[in-house]
Amino acid sequence: MFFVDTIEVAGLGNRSYLAGGERTAVAIDPPRDADQVLEAAARRGVRISHVVETHIHNDYVTGGLELARLTGAAYLVPAGAAVSFRRIPVHDGDSTVIDADLTLQALATPGHTPHHTAYVLQEHGVEVAVFTGGSLLIGTVGRPDLVEPRLTESLARAQHASARRLAAELPDATAVLPTHGFGSFCSVGQAGGNETTIGKEKASNDALTQDVDTFIGHLLTGLDDIPAYYTHMGPANSAGPAPVDLTPPAMADPGQIAARLAAGEWVVDLRNRIAFAEGHVTGTCNFEADGQLATYLAWLIPWGKPVTLLAESAGQLARAQRELVRVGIDRPAAAATGGPSAWTAEGEALATFPRATFADLAGRHWAKDVVVLDVRRASERAAGWIEGSVHVPLHTLHRRLGEVPPGEVWVHCVSGMRAAIAASLLDAAGRDVVAVDDSLTAADQAGLPLRTA
Repeated sequence: MFFVDTIEVAGLGNRSYLAGGERTAVAIDPPRDADQVLEAAARRGVRISHVVETHIHNDYVTGGLELARLTGAAYLVPAGAAVSFRRIPVHDGDSTVIDADLTLQALATPGHTPHHTAYVLQEHGVEVAVFTGGSLLIGTVGRPDLVEPRLTESLARAQHASARRLAAELPDATAVLPTHGFGSFCSVGQAGGNETTIGKEKASNDALTQDVDTFIGHLLTGLDDIPAYYTHMGPANSAGPAPVDLTPPAMADPGQIAARLAAGEWVVDLRNRIAFAEGHVTGTCNFEADGQLATYLAWLIPWGKPVTLLAESAGQLARAQRELVRVGIDRPAAAATGGPSAWTAEGEALATFPRATFADLAGRHWAKDVVVLDVRRASERAAGWIEGSVHVPLHTLHRRLGEVPPGEVWVHCVSGMRAAIAASLLDAAGRDVVAVDDSLTAADQAGLPLRTA
């Protein structure tokens, strides 16, 4: 009897898989911190005999090369992927024995990348699951614009054809197990649900219900901003990522923290946004450890800039390190644990800023000195915005602080997480800021004037 274990990489909106039988297994699209895949195999009592990649990833650093080295597994990578390390090149139709009566067959599914490959898991010759990577996702597909802008339309056409190939060649009951689509910016729009089959996708997925020209038109208009750090992921994966080092970083005292801030380095407070607003080291920025830490910190920080992490506990620090290595931020320059009193010199005042609701904003909206700053992405703002608000997407704010008009800045997003990051950046720049920590649905209820295009 076969098994498939799902390894959630929730912060990045991805999944990896371990699939096998009684003795051996294959790991599909493993994360950089491959120890969790090893732990999954140990729980099953199986040996990892194969590691496969569906494509060269643009959104995270793979753990495939290191996992193959640690286990002695065969490392299978699509033949069309240009890489600098030894691997077994996979071609369309290749079949690999995983365990007794369990095989993995490669299906070329270009679109997300030119070389993208899906893998069909067969038991006794029957297709039971397909690992679709960034091809066919739950209710959507992987975006085709991450490789080269000039290839976007042709890859979109290939994505349509690949989805249809999967639907045509696999039984309706085949489980569809994608890598992307659970909040990842590698998907077109946001996928819905946690599980699906070929049959379900035939009934609902645009790639399978629309003709190619209609599909491409909708797909290209639905593409969102690309996180800046994606530029560095493909080259890192093609070169072959180095092993991770998750040992604790050097500890910094208050003087060293102050010196790093004075030098223009990024000092990141990992506490929740409520605690940060109530008191923090002046000049620090807030990326909640329990939010999308890796995505937004890697998106905003200048690549290669030293980062110091301030955490409430050693456990929180270790979890943050683990998230960050997945996107190539390998070693914090320094760290400290505890709280603001441990991170500042005796007698040094802490910085604070207020939090508010949209009802609070409604009472101040038209005041002469109030600036309403919307830090959502352009695709989100297109659905409606607060009249008179200024729009600077969060991922551009650190470069555009000078564009925020003078006054008391009330910053908002959809739920409060990104507004808190933005508020911390503005506060560090010396601005008078209020973080709107509320659901945007409350804006209309509060009587704020909303506009649409």
